Amino acid sequence: MPGSEKGYLLYGGTSIPDQCDESVNQKRTPRHDLGPLILGIGVTLSLAIIFFAPASKNALAGLSYITKPGPRTLAERVDRILEATPLIDGHNDLAILIRFLYNNHIYNANFTTPFEEGGLAQHVDIPRLRAGKNGGAFWSAFVPCPKDAADFSDANYADSVAFTYTQIDMLTRLRALYPAVFSAPGTSHTALSSYKSGLLISPLGIEGLHQIGNTPSNLRHYHALGARYATLTHNCHNIYADAALLELPSGGLEVAPPKWGGVSAAGRELVAEMNRLGMIVDLAHVSHGTMRDVLGAKEGWGGSQAPVIFSHSSAYTICPHPRNVPDDVLRLMRANGGVVMVNFSPDFVSCVASSDPSSSGLPSFYPQNSTLEHVVTHILHIGNLIGFDHVGLGSDFDGIESTPRGLEDVSKFPGLVAELLRSGVSDEDAGKVVGGNILRVWAEVERVAARLQKSGVRALEDSLPNLRRAV
Repeated sequence: MPGSEKGYLLYGGTSIPDQCDESVNQKRTPRHDLGPLILGIGVTLSLAIIFFAPASKNALAGLSYITKPGPRTLAERVDRILEATPLIDGHNDLAILIRFLYNNHIYNANFTTPFEEGGLAQHVDIPRLRAGKNGGAFWSAFVPCPKDAADFSDANYADSVAFTYTQIDMLTRLRALYPAVFSAPGTSHTALSSYKSGLLISPLGIEGLHQIGNTPSNLRHYHALGARYATLTHNCHNIYADAALLELPSGGLEVAPPKWGGVSAAGRELVAEMNRLGMIVDLAHVSHGTMRDVLGAKEGWGGSQAPVIFSHSSAYTICPHPRNVPDDVLRLMRANGGVVMVNFSPDFVSCVASSDPSSSGLPSFYPQNSTLEHVVTHILHIGNLIGFDHVGLGSDFDGIESTPRGLEDVSKFPGLVAELLRSGVSDEDAGKVVGGNILRVWAEVERVAARLQKSGVRALEDSLPNLRRAV
């Protein structure tokens, strides 16, 4: 949860005034003589300068802090970073845990007591959110792929659509039950004000376009209800894009053979609709071909017009799993202006190429590297390759059965930030990683949407059957 005192955020040189002018950045030269001038400038500039400035891919790229002179311990630096910048988790699966354990019944004491007082199963409850100085999360309204994932019919997706609405409804009711904890989904413009008032920034996300049932109108309804990103696939192909993995009828996963070779013609239209709508395109779970298509690597299509995210994916070079992001795609992400939010799932953090030719094509788990430190190795690889403007955190808490050592739940985020600093990441870059980058991308996606709508781009209409009876 956000603290009561926060520093001055500086995005691209523009400050956001707040209550504390202390810094976590020891590497900057102290500017004792300029302090009053800088502080004066900071308190006179408003959030509107940042979020309503002319569109620029790097408008929110820089994050720094106004400093007071004086020594800082590592713990103090971590505290200041997490007070100055909301830590926004790109993917939290609390909702599916509540569905699984409580059948979405959130008013009974068997849920409310451990959620309020601590001890809820798995990784998330209010005391641990506060202990971990969480600033917000994209709460996933996840729905599994249908059993017959090869059937792309509207009828086969009907249950997925209904299930999605129940999950969004439950998350909406949870927010209403705890109005002093969760913000409304809001926009990038309201996110920081929600954080400053002590709320968790709480947009929603959907995890796979099977959840829209081949119907763009459902995508728009989900956006109206608070979904701010849509993952193009889960562990199943759909009419829009190829997935990285397929769920087997007998259980387990295998590397997915391509269906479309990336993004289909319908998928191109839907990505354009997401750009128009202001829905962030999420490339977690998609095939490498889909990643490259959306990022403009295929001749004949420029891909997404707005920055995209990987809400919970890690670095393929460090762990060669199909769910992770190869270096060539990382370079495309730098050009796109997006952010890769590193996943904590041990399967995607710690693996080695399999030597078993009869395997499913997936790498072998390597438990020795299932650690907080190895998660940081992924962050460092991405940051060093394409810049720390393009990396974030996407834990997958409550959606994974086990966690790396040192990252057992949402209370452990400060330890991750401390390890970033110990590894030589500057306080400024650590602030970008924990939340500055995703706020920048979210704002830019909204600016692209406003531009497209102003230019007259209209909504993508549904392809519907003809109801007229044949004569």
